[in-house]
This record gives sequence, structure tokens and C-alpha cells, in this order.
Amino acid sequence: MNSQAEPHQAYDEFSLVLDPDVYEPLPDDWLIGITDVVSSTAAIRSGRYEDVNYAGASIIAALGNAWGSFDFPFVFRGDGAAFALPENGIMAATSALRDVAGFAKAELHLDLRVGLVTVGEIRANGRDVRIARYAASESATYAMFAGGGLKWAEQQIKKGRFLVKPGRYAMKPDLTGLSCDWAPFPSQRGEILSLLVEPRDQTRPEVFAALAKCVLAVFDAAPRRSHPLSGGTGMAREKQVSAKRWSDVASNSDFRKFDDGLRLTLDCAPEQIDSVEAMLIAARARGEIDFGLHRQSHALMTCLVPSGRPDSHLHFLDGMGGGYAKAAEMMEEGALAEVERSCPLSAGVRTTCPPSFLCLS
Repeated sequence: MNSQAEPHQAYDEFSLVLDPDVYEPLPDDWLIGITDVVSSTAAIRSGRYEDVNYAGASIIAALGNAWGSFDFPFVFRGDGAAFALPENGIMAATSALRDVAGFAKAELHLDLRVGLVTVGEIRANGRDVRIARYAASESATYAMFAGGGLKWAEQQIKKGRFLVKPGRYAMKPDLTGLSCDWAPFPSQRGEILSLLVEPRDQTRPEVFAALAKCVLAVFDAAPRRSHPLSGGTGMAREKQVSAKRWSDVASNSDFRKFDDGLRLTLDCAPEQIDSVEAMLIAARARGEIDFGLHRQSHALMTCLVPSGRPDSHLHFLDGMGGGYAKAAEMMEEGALAEVERSCPLSAGVRTTCPPSFLCLS
């Protein structure tokens, strides 16, 4: 990010990036790019979860390699990704989006929907794009997004607005550093959870932050905060890696992030999931949130090692059994059901945690 838009501080405690006051707005002329795999749940159902994740992360690798730097805000979303780039990056962004869409179609046989819109256009429609930085480790910093702008942009792109039409597939994008070399990781505690929680439009940021902290309190009660890469070593496709390398990989992974809402990939006990689900059902009934979750047996990791910066390796996590795509599907179904039931809204600011857990707000 350039100095005009880059937040001054990277927070090393995830709960701090739930505070709406730590987010800083991007300039109006910045660009927001969105990608998502069309019919991703059907592809995952047919066993193509690795291809879906690879296609989802491809824009991050292609754009970083074309731009010559990975120092721009982005977030991996399982079956797609989002990024922000200054206005002078429009040619690089457009070209990279076209290239990855063509690559996904020709090589992976997946339709990758791609779009580009300015922050100013998003603000003109009542949403915002604000950024904070979370330091997962000393060498891996991830952008967090707030303001509802990415969600709005994704909705519009799915409706056919702001699309970047893929060109004829002539040249494979430079995906140097992007790989899926790890075997899936089985749950050690019971189940791998993919969880999405988003505030409703009328929900005040402090209400959502209080709820998100309650959710984290449940999962943080487990060893290593329910990190899905909690074993002593990991298994690559060809060989087992050293404990030191595995520790670095686990530390640099994005198992927790904020992307216009809470997005988590965790290794949990079933009773933890049950407790959080009950909390979220109550919050949804109060009109505060929409949420979706999916339980599965394994987690999946897609890796990005930027060329020339092996110490800045990044590791994108998702659930192997559908992950974020299935959680999003459940969230859409749940939101529709709530609209049909016309549940009343809650006017309270404070969200109450279950008695056995401590709110961090």
C-alpha cells in the first residue's frame, strides 16, 4: 500500500482489529477487485476443492507478480479473493483479472467471475472501504476490510455490473509462488469449522464487535486458539517438513480474518461449535447478523511464497469439505428464512456471551 492509504500500525492481537476505530478509509480513486468461482459448491461436491481454492487465490499471485510487489491489501475467500490497488494500477489489475479468468477457464475448467470498481462508486452507494492491518507473525501481515464495501461490490458483480470481460486466453498469468503442495490436515479436536458472520446493514459496528469478541472467546478457550495447524509437523505432498518450518507455516496462516465480517477456519470441539451456533442464531433473530457455518473433517492450505521474499510466505486456509463456499450458501439460506419470518430487530448494543465464557468487550 502507498503511504496515503496504508494504516500506520499493524496489530498483533486479532481481537484489536474487531474495533471499528482502528480502520482507515481508502482514497476514492482506489480500485477494488473481486473474483469468485461460479458454481463453486458444485465443483467442490465433485472433489475439486483444490482447484477451486487455487483459482480463488490466483488473482493475488498474478497481480502481485505483475505489480512487482505484494504490498497491497488483499483477502483470500476460498472460492475467490478481493484486493485494493491505487488508481495507477488499473492496467495491471485489468490485465491480471482477464488473465486469471482465462486461465481458470482453459486450464482448470472453472468459470471465474471477475470485476473492478472504484472506492468512490462504492461510497456513492452508501458503503465504505476501510483498512486495518493484522500481523499474524513478524513476517506475515494481512489486510482486514470493513465498511461493507467489499460485500456490496461482490453483490453488484454477481448481478453483472462492473465485470471485467475475460479476453482470449493467450498467455498464462504469472502464478509464481502459488502452490497447493500440502496434504489436507485432519481435525485434532473434533471438526474443522468454516464460519462466516456478517453484520446486517443497520447493525452498529460496536454491536457487531461485541458479538465477534464473544465468538472468539469461545474458540480461544481451546489450546492454541483452535488453530487448525496445531500439530507438531505438517506433511507436504512429497515429504514431512521440519518442526521449525512447520511452526513458521502455521504462524503465517490466515485462519482468522475480518472481511466485512468475521471469517474463520478453526479446529474445534463439537460443543464449541454448538455454543457459538446458539449464540449466532439468537443474534440473527435479533436482526443483528447473518451467518453461515460448515463442519468438515479436514482443512486445506494454499500457499503463496512471493518471489525473492521467502520469509514473507503466506498460507491461505479453507475447509476441505466446502469450507467458506458452503458457509456462504448456508448464510444466504438463513438470511432468506429470517426475512420470510420477519423477525423483530434488537435495539441493544451489548451482546451477552454464554455464562461459561467471558466477553472481551
